[in-house]
Amino acid sequence: VLIAFTMLNALSVVAQNVITISGSVVNGKTKEKLPAVSVSIKGSTTGTFTDADGNFKFTTSQKLPLTLVITSIGYATKEVTVASDKTPVSVELETSFLIGQDVVVAASRTPERILESPVSIERVGPAAIRNAPAASYYDLVGNLKGVDVVTSSLTFKTPTTRGFSGSGNLRMNQFVDGMDNQAPGLNFSVGGFIGLTELDVESMELLPGASSALYGTGGMNGTLLINSKSPFKYQGLSFQVKQGVMHVDRAQRNTSPFHDWSVRWGKKVSEKFAFKIGAQFIQARDWIANDERNFLRPPFSANQNGEVKAGNRGSDPNYDGVNVYGDETTQNLNTIYASVLSSVPGALLGASNAFLNAQPNATIAQYNAFLTSIGAGALVNGGLSPILYGGHPTKNYFNGVDVSRTGYSEVNVISPTTVNIRLQGGLYYKIKENLELSGVAFWGTGNTVYTGLDRYALQNLKMGQYKLELKGKDFFVRGYTIQENSGESFNATIVSRLFNERWKPSQTWYPQYMSAYATALASGVPSVAAHQGARAFADQGRPTGNIYETQTFRNIANTPISRGGGLFLDRSDLYVAEAQYNLTNLLGLKDKGTDILVGGNFRQFQLNSQGTLFADTAGAIKINEYGFYGQVQQKLFKDRLKLSVSGRYDKNENFEGRFTPRVSAVVKVAENHNVRMSYQTAYRFPSTQNQWINLVVGGGTYLIGGLPQLRQFY
Repeated sequence: VLIAFTMLNALSVVAQNVITISGSVVNGKTKEKLPAVSVSIKGSTTGTFTDADGNFKFTTSQKLPLTLVITSIGYATKEVTVASDKTPVSVELETSFLIGQDVVVAASRTPERILESPVSIERVGPAAIRNAPAASYYDLVGNLKGVDVVTSSLTFKTPTTRGFSGSGNLRMNQFVDGMDNQAPGLNFSVGGFIGLTELDVESMELLPGASSALYGTGGMNGTLLINSKSPFKYQGLSFQVKQGVMHVDRAQRNTSPFHDWSVRWGKKVSEKFAFKIGAQFIQARDWIANDERNFLRPPFSANQNGEVKAGNRGSDPNYDGVNVYGDETTQNLNTIYASVLSSVPGALLGASNAFLNAQPNATIAQYNAFLTSIGAGALVNGGLSPILYGGHPTKNYFNGVDVSRTGYSEVNVISPTTVNIRLQGGLYYKIKENLELSGVAFWGTGNTVYTGLDRYALQNLKMGQYKLELKGKDFFVRGYTIQENSGESFNATIVSRLFNERWKPSQTWYPQYMSAYATALASGVPSVAAHQGARAFADQGRPTGNIYETQTFRNIANTPISRGGGLFLDRSDLYVAEAQYNLTNLLGLKDKGTDILVGGNFRQFQLNSQGTLFADTAGAIKINEYGFYGQVQQKLFKDRLKLSVSGRYDKNENFEGRFTPRVSAVVKVAENHNVRMSYQTAYRFPSTQNQWINLVVGGGTYLIGGLPQLRQFY
């Protein structure tokens, strides 16, 4: 009873300290009510937004008087002092066409106006995200200055700046609420797959170009920060439905619907506690990668990355389509001819060579008759006689001829159905004003397609991000983890090559091809037509249509790579601890125009693919990284000059440490007119795959990482 009485008494005291602030916001010129205007208490995260009628209301435990900060795109920011909670606050905003007034944190890890930022920065605010006619908020990033977006599939989009575009770009960092957004094993950022649901995105901030000085390894082409909505400020239940139609031109497949449903609920239970939950569901029939240009791979190409060459399946016997899978298997016919020779008894081979040397103009029919007469009819019946005939030096049909297996277009290899389910939640507790403890979780699953070292069909991929953070006005301490589960994901190239071997092994297919090819050439058929006929003969019995629906294909796709299939068993994790402190107030430097910031982090990758992706058959591989950074900013000459110096040191256990500095100056020429000058550097450590990949790509070929341990092993 005493405990209950004490708790009720405490709640009563808290309730007495809570006040309600209400009011309205209108256009100062037209008196039109303004919706979606941000209203917050200066120096805190407490606040709300105006409703459709321009009204706002929120509660706070702060003592009066207090200052409200009212902001909206297209209007000048206004500060209003509130001395009483009895009278509604009336605010009139004046239109403003000045850009650069938004407050950002990405550039220097401290809040500042874009105009005063030490480096270039682009920002997308909540209004732009809410009103954008786009399938995904990631599409908005592509509209920013200097940004390119590579679209591998509907839910897999990779932004980059300053060149080096590519799917899963390793040269650009992405952070969601401070969490590194990369998959620890597959090495791509997953913001469009398991990140924030669209209704929970508050803003996006982009640092183009080098940005390693504060954010560490990977920021060579830029850093993207995606920030979520606080449930203390963004409250209520929201539901969004996006419906669309895809493939209206029917160029790749029949017209199909696009579904995107999302929901978010944020609730401030009290002045100290708030929570939010959200979910999003996306389903569509994805586009097909149909680049069937002929690709010349090393060692046939002198270019280490390969090159596109002329030709197609009908004109080039060694055709290798970019988005055609299974045709990566290639053989030199002269090499196969040599292996056939080695299987023929010496006496028979000697008699065969003697006949062809003596009668170089003999037909295949005459040659077959000769073989039968000496008791070598098995060579004729087995289809090897045309190979011996065509490979003889008097004919040389196979010399310098490379032939690839017949591949399958992507439409026949990868299911086009894209599904994405995202779940998220967060608990937020204010220990006191400007000191908040939070725990958040993001989880996603679904199907998508990724282009990296190969074409990967990510089926039932699951990833989770979990974070615990203590955040104050001048500091934060956070720890988070990313848990990866590749599900039923497979390598489309490997599976297609193995599928070809399953329905007809190359040991059978190539001799059949060579036999038909030699017979056709001996009959006077032109080379191109002879190759076409030989392929048709060797391809007899070849499965057609959507092979991903066949049991044979599914069996291969569900067999781990380490056991001769194409399945990944990646269960890699990333663990991060990070802290930052702004020493300005602690050292009493604010009035002197000085700002000092320090921070650091520790990261551990735990690679676990059971030998299907990494050289980890003996157990999980651990990679440790740590880094420290600092920044000093100084305002001079009555705030007309702002100097900023920052630097960061990072160390990966497999590589030497790296230091990256940044120096900038912002000169205030006139009110809202600044000149910015900066020198920036960046770098990246090799990715986990660059270091430890040990991937079988078929035909006895391995793709290995660059660490000395792997090179020495092989």
